[in-house]
Amino acid sequence: MTGRRLVVTGVVQGVGFRPHVYRLAHELGLTGSVTNTAAGVVIDAHGPTAALDELTRRVATDAPPLAQVRDVRCHDLAADPTPVAFTILASTSQDGPRTTVPPDCAICDNCLRELFDPGDRRYRHPFITCTDCGPRFTIVTGLPYDRPRTSMASFPMCPDCATEYHDPLDRRFHAQPVACPACGPHLWADDGARRTTGDEAAIALAQRVLADGGTVAVKGLGGFHLAVRADHAAGIARLRARKQRPDRPFALMAGSLDAARRLVELDPVEEQLLTGVARPIVLARRRSDAPVAQGVAPGSAELGVMLAYTPLHHLLLRPGPAAVPVADVLVMTSANLSDEPLCYRDEDAGLLLRLSDLVLGHDRPIVTPCDDSVTRVVDGEPYPVRRSRCAWTGSCPRPLRSAPS
Repeated sequence: MTGRRLVVTGVVQGVGFRPHVYRLAHELGLTGSVTNTAAGVVIDAHGPTAALDELTRRVATDAPPLAQVRDVRCHDLAADPTPVAFTILASTSQDGPRTTVPPDCAICDNCLRELFDPGDRRYRHPFITCTDCGPRFTIVTGLPYDRPRTSMASFPMCPDCATEYHDPLDRRFHAQPVACPACGPHLWADDGARRTTGDEAAIALAQRVLADGGTVAVKGLGGFHLAVRADHAAGIARLRARKQRPDRPFALMAGSLDAARRLVELDPVEEQLLTGVARPIVLARRRSDAPVAQGVAPGSAELGVMLAYTPLHHLLLRPGPAAVPVADVLVMTSANLSDEPLCYRDEDAGLLLRLSDLVLGHDRPIVTPCDDSVTRVVDGEPYPVRRSRCAWTGSCPRPLRSAPS
C-alpha cells in the first residue's frame, strides 16, 4: 500500500469532476479524498500501486464531457496508517496560481427532457441545470468555484435540491446553480406600465408580444437579447430604428435543428457546431426560400444562426399552457444601442424599454456580461469570428495557447 497526490488543472471545477474522481476511487478500491482549491482539484489517494496508476490514467481519459484536463501532477505520499472510505472534502482557498473558470454551456439533453416532462418536479422550470450544463463563467464571483462564490448564493436550496447537491452519485452533485421552482430564481416581465411576476405568466406575456410583432428584451446567460419574429418585416424595421442599426445583419435563434435547416444550407461540421454544448452563432449560406424577412440580413448571402441554448429560450420557442401562437425562429440580437456595451443588469431596464416593448427578466444576477460567439466553417474547419460565450476550444473563458516556437 502506498499514497499519491494528484493535482489536476484545467477546466475541472463546476463540471462534475469531483464525483468523477469519487466514482473512480470507489471502483478501484482506493481510500483518501478529493477537494477543490483555487489552483485546481487535489486528490489524495491510498492503495495498491496498480490501482493508483489506473486512477492517474483515468482521471484524465475518462473525464466528464465538459471537463478539459490540462495537466496532472503526481507526488508520492506516505501510506495512510488509518485508511477510511474515499470522501469529497469541502473546497479550500490558497495563494498561488488560479485554475480556469468553467464556461457556460447549453442545456443538456437530460435537463431538456425533464423541462418538458409533466411528471418531473422541474417541469417548465426556466433555470433547470445540472453538472453537465448551465451558467458558470457569467455567475462566478471567485474561486474555487462553489455556490457561495456565485450569484446563486442568495438562493438557499430547498431540502430536495440540497439532497441532490450533496449526493456524489447524483448528476446535480455540486451543480452550483442547482434550483427548482420552490427555491430558485423566477421570471418577471415589465412593459413600463406594469410588472408581471410568475414564470408562466411572464413567458405567456412575452409570447403574446412576439406573436404581434413586438420586441422583447430577454435576459439570457451573459446579457439581454432583443427578440422579434424573424418573419415580421415591420417588427424588424422598428427594431433597427430603435437599435440604430440600419443594415448590419441580425442573428437568428432557431428552436430546433430542423428549423435551422429551413434557414441555411448546413454541412456536417456546421450542424455539429450548432448542436454542440457551445451553441455559437454559425454563419452559413442562406437558403433562397428561407422564411425570414428581408430586413434580417439585407443583401447578405449568409445568415447567422444559433440554436436555443437556455431553458428559457426553449420555453419561449414552444407552445405553453397559455396556448399562445409561437414562432420557432426569432431574431436574437444583443440588447444595446449600436456600438454601445451589452445590457446585462436589471438597472438597465430604462434603456431596454426604449429598445423593446417588453423586458423579460429574472432575479439571478449576471456577474460577467458575455455576448454570443460567432463562427464559420472554412475548408471543413471551424474558424472563430468572435470569441465569447460558450464552451468550446478557443472560447471564453478558456485561454488560447500559443503554438510552440
